[in-house]
Amino acid sequence: MDYATQVSNLVMNNLQYVLLGMTVMILLALFVFISINIRLGKMNKKYRRMMQGVDGENLEKLLISHIEEVKHVVGKVDTLSEDCKRLEKIAKDCVQKVALVRFNAFEDVGSDLSFAIALLDSYNNGLVISSIYGRNEFRTYSKPIVSGVSSYLLTDEEKQAVAQAIKIKN
Repeated sequence: MDYATQVSNLVMNNLQYVLLGMTVMILLALFVFISINIRLGKMNKKYRRMMQGVDGENLEKLLISHIEEVKHVVGKVDTLSEDCKRLEKIAKDCVQKVALVRFNAFEDVGSDLSFAIALLDSYNNGLVISSIYGRNEFRTYSKPIVSGVSSYLLTDEEKQAVAQAIKIKN
């Protein structure tokens, strides 16, 4: 007896079991098919909802409008960045460092009514203003400061005010 005949006899003798096994496999395939269709339906519903976007707009239109908004915002950020750099450059020339030294210029005057104030930019350029208060008179002096040094002779209080101002970090 050949091999094919033996297999055929085996199947015919156990036909009910073979049919039962095939039925189970078909039912299992049907269950898998239904499960896949349910999942596909849910994914299809999500896909349609996503494609609708906001207020029924197409997703492509929505993305294009967002890209345009981003380009506009990037342009504004670039403009603001340039403005910020320009303002930083201007600010370096503005008064940034201020130091005040109060002192008593004369023994017959009570309190520290005299003062020296240094007003410097980020390059330590500016001026020092001194005010000397006496009982009968009041005087104010201004001396230029370039790179932390004055071409005029400074009093100890003026030197102290300039030194304190130079120590201030920007």
